[in-house]
Amino acid sequence: MELYELTVHELIEKLDKKEITPEEIMKSYSKRIEEKEPEIAAFVTRTDKEAIESAKNVNREKSKFAGIPIGIKDNMCTKGVKTTCSSKMLENFISPYDATVIEKLNDEGIISLGKLNMDEFAMGASTEYSAFKITKNPWNLSTVPGGSSGGSAAAVASQMVPWALGSDTGGSIRQPAALCGIVGLKPTYGLVSRYGLVAFASSFDQIGPITQDVEDCAILLNLITGHDEKDSTSINTPKKDYTKSLVKDVKGLKIGVPKEFLGEGINEEVKEKVLEAIEEYKRKGAIVEECSLDIANEALAVYYIIACAEASSNLGRFDGIRYGYRTKNFENLKDIYKNSRSEGFGAEVKRRIILGTYVLSSGYYDAYYKKAQKVRTILKQEFAKLFEKYDFLITPTSPSVAYEIGTKSTNPLEMYLADLCTVSVNIAGLPGMSIPCGVDKNGMPIGMQLIGKPFDEETLIRAAYTYEQEVKFRENHKPTFRKAGA
Repeated sequence: MELYELTVHELIEKLDKKEITPEEIMKSYSKRIEEKEPEIAAFVTRTDKEAIESAKNVNREKSKFAGIPIGIKDNMCTKGVKTTCSSKMLENFISPYDATVIEKLNDEGIISLGKLNMDEFAMGASTEYSAFKITKNPWNLSTVPGGSSGGSAAAVASQMVPWALGSDTGGSIRQPAALCGIVGLKPTYGLVSRYGLVAFASSFDQIGPITQDVEDCAILLNLITGHDEKDSTSINTPKKDYTKSLVKDVKGLKIGVPKEFLGEGINEEVKEKVLEAIEEYKRKGAIVEECSLDIANEALAVYYIIACAEASSNLGRFDGIRYGYRTKNFENLKDIYKNSRSEGFGAEVKRRIILGTYVLSSGYYDAYYKKAQKVRTILKQEFAKLFEKYDFLITPTSPSVAYEIGTKSTNPLEMYLADLCTVSVNIAGLPGMSIPCGVDKNGMPIGMQLIGKPFDEETLIRAAYTYEQEVKFRENHKPTFRKAGA
């Protein structure tokens, strides 16, 4: 077995026994990247050669994670390395500082193999909106890996990195994890510092782990959580050890299944596999009931109004003067602003800025933005009511499996529907986790979403671990790297 085929906890075990060295691990992944990157296109910037050099000097007495590699979504600032957000606007931006999550990884001696592709400024659900390349899904190279953390998910699924960091604004960790057959966790809002994460929608964005299995997810969550004074939205909660939740037991847990997430718009095979997984929980002693969250039908509209409004504000700084790309074609200050933004931003980013500016304008603020914030409050209250009765909820992660590249990118509304099952979690600031629960008739992975109470990631990890250990998806299903038509 090659080293790149191992999970992080398996790599750590071998390092502890001195069976392998950090340098050998880095060389194994570098070789894998050389082999698979040409067909997957997951990296915007590679640092695997530098990682091999860094691995020679790690101090394993300081941390058991020293010498473990990782991939980083390219919207997290990394000192001395390009941070592009997969946009022409930041194509040559080299960050002068590290994001808090990067500092935490550096403190443990974890080494980045590079920055991973994404939809531009995290706006998209397929990684087709990157300014640089279209990332492919390792299960079928003619399909999308999901987005916006598609590069992170594809890199983990193709074993070019053992785990990765993604960011989740409306499902951008969970949806690509589902489409690539791996594990993705969006933590409770405020649990992980956003300092150094290039903002899309500040009241939704969260950094989280994308991993091969649930145990690695718990380990990485341990490493990145914690209060941060540099982030005013960071919550000061007691530090937890999420690996203690790796318990194979759901007996007595009460699970709610909101019927709205298994109705219209959900692919029949997706629905079937999620219902099969629910039966597995019943067999393990969990109590499962159908419930209703009818306000979730308004979630997509609420999300796109508020997220676009916040994006419009956050991206105002990229004007050719303060930050980012500057046009060469100008005669006055107005030309610099107009041409720099016209040339630097892609079509999807422009679309969301325009929509956000519109809903914030004086004539429409009350009709759209203010109303959306009111519905957001109602949605939070409805979730709170459900969690008085249930320990966690189960839904599909994505309405469908991975689709062919190019089939939805020309129809923004159809692309937005890919977020159908995930945006409610961000609106309410809840933790959400995607784990694979089977494959369709074409062998494409299907994801199941677990939604928890605020700051109750432990229950999600426990439930996910129980299911994973029972069905052993990773042992029974592997990406095929098949080409179009094969």
